[in-house]
Amino acid sequence: MILLTDCYLVVKGFQKATLISKIMKILIYRLGSLGDTIVALPCFYYLAKKFSKAERHVLTQYPTGKVTPTERVLSETGLVHGFIHYPLFTRNIFVLLNLRSQIAAWKPDILIYLTAPRSRMTLIRDYFFFKFCGIPKIIGLPLKKDYFYHKVDPITGLYEHECSRLARTLSELGHINLKDRTYWDLRFTNKEIDKAEIILLNWTGKNAFITCCPGTKMPAKDWGEERWRVLLSQLSKRYKDLGILFIGSADEQERCEILKMSWNGPAMNLSGRLTPKESAFLIKQSLMFLGHDSGPMHLASAVDTPCVVIFSARSKPAVWFPFGYQERHRVIYSKVDCSGCNLEECTSYGKKCIKSITVDEVLDNIEILEKKFRLFRIF
Repeated sequence: MILLTDCYLVVKGFQKATLISKIMKILIYRLGSLGDTIVALPCFYYLAKKFSKAERHVLTQYPTGKVTPTERVLSETGLVHGFIHYPLFTRNIFVLLNLRSQIAAWKPDILIYLTAPRSRMTLIRDYFFFKFCGIPKIIGLPLKKDYFYHKVDPITGLYEHECSRLARTLSELGHINLKDRTYWDLRFTNKEIDKAEIILLNWTGKNAFITCCPGTKMPAKDWGEERWRVLLSQLSKRYKDLGILFIGSADEQERCEILKMSWNGPAMNLSGRLTPKESAFLIKQSLMFLGHDSGPMHLASAVDTPCVVIFSARSKPAVWFPFGYQERHRVIYSKVDCSGCNLEECTSYGKKCIKSITVDEVLDNIEILEKKFRLFRIF
């Protein structure tokens, strides 16, 4: 017996499939740096699968300072076909009108809003701007309270991961399985693989090494050079032949060179010499990633390399942890009364959250991860 409700769902599903098949141009709005791009990766994969016949462009900001351009991750992956840039925080009416002209001339059928909400007023402003561009439908704009905020576990006090919140905002398109490892594939090119393999070819530490990113673009996230020096010195004494490969941006090269001298085993400093995906391929070859809350940390979680990460409490706990932290990684986070401040530089409390983390605490977490996965079993 066929129920009327079943017929309704079939018809509704057919109409939705027909609508999707007619969408030929999609504009995906995504701002942010390296980590922001990585946590949105499953959404990009899902959109590429859902709208496989559509042309997909990304609207993002021009890169500034230490911000890694979105296209350095997404280019040559086949997930998107092009990029439209604009200067972030601009209030120049001529710049905005030019941007509107670019978008209107391209005539997207739909806008996918994948950017983290900054304020309600910003969301409303964005809505009217994209409508002014002539875009008929917008999906993912988190105007509802449930999509605007991260859910919190009342038992643990931990918040929902940002990639989970992003996936929920697209729920009208269907369910995104964040645990599907194919949705985190960075799709390395042969050129990226070849460069990484050449780097490792004659290095004495290539058979057993960790990757380390002791730098950060935000002072509030910086654990401190002296703590890093003591940590690396003690760790390398425990595992005398273990190699370490330093990665990061060009302005972190000096710090990495200083810390390299504290390491007893094979060490190599590649800061400023690699693209994000080249770094990711090398992280994939390593036994473990060690670092701050950073873009390279998200690269490590994407390639499924175990992480030990030193976090400040500027963000709410778990929102920006490496994805899969419950099973795969160790996160050191000290919750304090000012947690969730979202400050890039702590000017009032002397970074008491991250400075309360001791060297012994980090070493203990490395040992826990090592025993769980037997990472350094050859030593």
